Amino acid sequence: MEDYLPRVEVRVIDDEKGKGLFALHKFNKGDMIFEERPLVCAQFLWNQAYGYLACDYCMRPLETAEENVRRLTGILDLVLPYPECCETKKDDYIECPYCEVSYCSFSCREQAWEQYHQVLCTSSLLGNTQHPLDQLQDAWREMHYPPETASIMLIARMIATVKQAKDKGGAAHLFSQFCHKTKSKNGDISHKLLGKQFQVQVEHLRQLIIKGLQDEDLLQWFTADGFRSLIALVGTNGQGIGTSAFGVWVKNCDSLDLSLEEQEKLNLYIHNLYERIESVFFLSA
Repeated sequence: MEDYLPRVEVRVIDDEKGKGLFALHKFNKGDMIFEERPLVCAQFLWNQAYGYLACDYCMRPLETAEENVRRLTGILDLVLPYPECCETKKDDYIECPYCEVSYCSFSCREQAWEQYHQVLCTSSLLGNTQHPLDQLQDAWREMHYPPETASIMLIARMIATVKQAKDKGGAAHLFSQFCHKTKSKNGDISHKLLGKQFQVQVEHLRQLIIKGLQDEDLLQWFTADGFRSLIALVGTNGQGIGTSAFGVWVKNCDSLDLSLEEQEKLNLYIHNLYERIESVFFLSA
């Protein structure tokens, strides 16, 4: 009977924090609390620029565990043992036939196309002309260096989702339910990009959004205040989540049927790889 009882519930905390998720009973370490698909998600743009390949819809890694750890360690001839622990399925990969954006599966490509990619597909401009959305991403990278906390493409995908929706009002309402105040009661800004030092850059982003995505049904989002509220919405509610083919490989190695000696050897091997990764990041930071 307990399996059918709700495990969590959503409650409104207050006007500033918006909604919160509350447990209705005790959870054990490793328990699945809940699982759902995000309304929109997008890869960090610097993460993308550094060569981390991910599905443009679900963010699943598009590189194998071996490719992942080679890139992170700089050891280009590294060969991981136990390749059966890698879950990457390159045979399923597929691209948008128009702009060559990559997906981990046909299903992800279709879902992206149905939700927002018809609007965001950058194949609409030919020749040497740079698409406004490409300009938008370049502008974001120039003003938001790593470590990243958000992506301007979340806002672009929110707008595109509404533009493609059959019920635009209902789609816009889904996003408006999230807390999107630009300032708290104490006057604190909800995201650093709303500070005075970024006013010029934020206005530049807004103009690029207007150039590429303006819609008569969403005019309130394209005003200066409306655009700032979108930044506040993403800054307040966005959640950065890491995906790693190597991390999945490590987790799956726990299920291997190994002798104690083999397990200790593997643990040391993994430990040394993580140390190598940390040293590379430390030297490049």
